[in-house]
Amino acid sequence: MSEPVEALTHPALAGAAHGFLGRRGGVSTGLHAGLNVSYSEDDPAHTAENRRRAGEAVLPGGRLLTCYQIHSPDVITVIAPWADADRPKADALVTNQPGLLLGVLTADCAPVLFHDAEAGVIGAAHAGWKGAIGGVTDRTVEAMEALGANRARIAAVVGPCIAQKSYEVDAGFEGSFTAEDADNARFFKAGRAGHAWFDLEGYVAARLAAFGVGTVGMLGEDTYSQAERFYSFRRSTHAGEAGYGRQISLIGLR
Repeated sequence: MSEPVEALTHPALAGAAHGFLGRRGGVSTGLHAGLNVSYSEDDPAHTAENRRRAGEAVLPGGRLLTCYQIHSPDVITVIAPWADADRPKADALVTNQPGLLLGVLTADCAPVLFHDAEAGVIGAAHAGWKGAIGGVTDRTVEAMEALGANRARIAAVVGPCIAQKSYEVDAGFEGSFTAEDADNARFFKAGRAGHAWFDLEGYVAARLAAFGVGTVGMLGEDTYSQAERFYSFRRSTHAGEAGYGRQISLIGLR
């Protein structure tokens, strides 16, 4: 019997069907073993089955939609579904349509799921460091507000991503954040000469709160250090592996 899909949830999002998934419960093998949802390196049949399993674990019968992620602040408002082959280039999705399951793919970047229960509006964002500093979460909140959401009512949760203890960066990287706002220095812990450790999860959560999001949660799960549970680009790179998988985070309105 195959391992069940693991879908992590957060009480702040309890009013919506949602789950932060990892690598457990899939059919992929080898480097991508488990629930890999990326078409870029895997057997397309395995990826399609993994996506089906992911969707059924969170919102049975829902229509799973993802975008072609480009590390941007760009957001798509979903009115009607599209085919996988036609997915638009963006890094966040919002909708007020029941039955649509919004998904973002990650492998160290931060997935963020959003819900305004009163307005019936949801969102999902892929926040790598480029998208995070570029404002992808801010733009997601604004797109939700265009559908009737209120940022003070929105709950946003940051899912599994690379933790500070696993994310060493150089001085130039740190400088790009402190140049934007000197207060961003609090998200960096000094390391070896010319390097620091970056708290991506903390930065994304703080940015959400600073933008007026009413409830902000964090799962505190490190993708890098949990090889049996999550895919990690940096871990695979450090291991000299030829590829890496992606996990998916999902939210939908019943």
